[in-house]
Amino acid sequence: MRRRGLKVRIYPTKAQRILFLRTFGCVRLLYNKGLVLRKKAYKAGCPVGFKETSLMLTELKKLPEYAFLLEVDSMALQQVLRDLERAYKNFFEKRARDPKFKSKHHSKQSYRTNNQKGSIRIVGRYIRLPKIGLVKTKQFIPEDVCIHHATVECSKTGKFYVVLNIDVNETLPSAKEEDPVGLDLGIKNYYTDHNGNKQENPALLEQKLKKLRRVSRRFSKTQKGSKNHEKMRRKLARVHEQVADARNDFQHKLSTRLANTYQTICVEDLDIKGMLKKAPKRIARRVHDAAWGSFVRMLEYKVMERGGSFVKVPRDYASSQRCSCCGYKNAAVKDLRVRKWDCPVCGTHHDRDVNAAINIRQKGLSMLAS
Repeated sequence: MRRRGLKVRIYPTKAQRILFLRTFGCVRLLYNKGLVLRKKAYKAGCPVGFKETSLMLTELKKLPEYAFLLEVDSMALQQVLRDLERAYKNFFEKRARDPKFKSKHHSKQSYRTNNQKGSIRIVGRYIRLPKIGLVKTKQFIPEDVCIHHATVECSKTGKFYVVLNIDVNETLPSAKEEDPVGLDLGIKNYYTDHNGNKQENPALLEQKLKKLRRVSRRFSKTQKGSKNHEKMRRKLARVHEQVADARNDFQHKLSTRLANTYQTICVEDLDIKGMLKKAPKRIARRVHDAAWGSFVRMLEYKVMERGGSFVKVPRDYASSQRCSCCGYKNAAVKDLRVRKWDCPVCGTHHDRDVNAAINIRQKGLSMLAS
């Protein structure tokens, strides 16, 4: 049995859409009220936790002006208070920044609810959700699937999705190649392995850049609050969504192919934030478009699920500057324009990316051995 997340698009009726949006608003309101309570208590020197915020919710439901809280899923309201508790725990343990207030326009519109006694279940081509009822979907899901909880989301283009946390019984294919592989991630080529094989970077954002600029200019000229402003906002969001979906599809297919091929994969732990600070605007845009962070996360969990080994080589290891034959460190290769070079010591001719991939593989294997 494996725990999986299954994202499914749903097609709610007009009444269900209104109830979804109302639930988003209630969850956002409760989160903000809980945050105000905790901030005031923290300043007063008597911190509060989930128990106190839960009592606050009980008192709010008794007030006539907050009677609308009784119309939405009660488990979603309890869950958002638990999310606030976890956010503060991460903040105090220095794993995250202090919690911020949720906004209707800038925060993700979503809520999570738990499956209690079959309150979330599959009925044919429908998904039953608490307080919502049966919601239509086009994707086939087995009715006997074990669902733990569900997260309902609304994208900026107005599409509704439900993310089901389920248990699945599946056997993943074992990797074909026992020989470890080293991968050097880049911009022109998405990756180069130690054998010299290269994967071309699709540059998905660059493909849509002309259209993005045109739609952005039209959006900036609309009057805020007008129907045309909302229409152009959705159109702009739709272009961004197309880029994100294409990138996600590319990364999933590529990471699955690599995980099915190699048992051991070594990559470099890139300092992406540092690269963005130093890089020119055009290069920074290409780095954002590559989204190496999400690709490495996908690759890691897929390799680990198949029983393989995944190694992140430290970012301070100069993989591009070292000669993979003799180990000489050539400082002149710091210049990114140098794509090929000859080692002054042993005379070996190097392709910058292939040499880096070989060094990453060697360093990764030494880390595994130790």
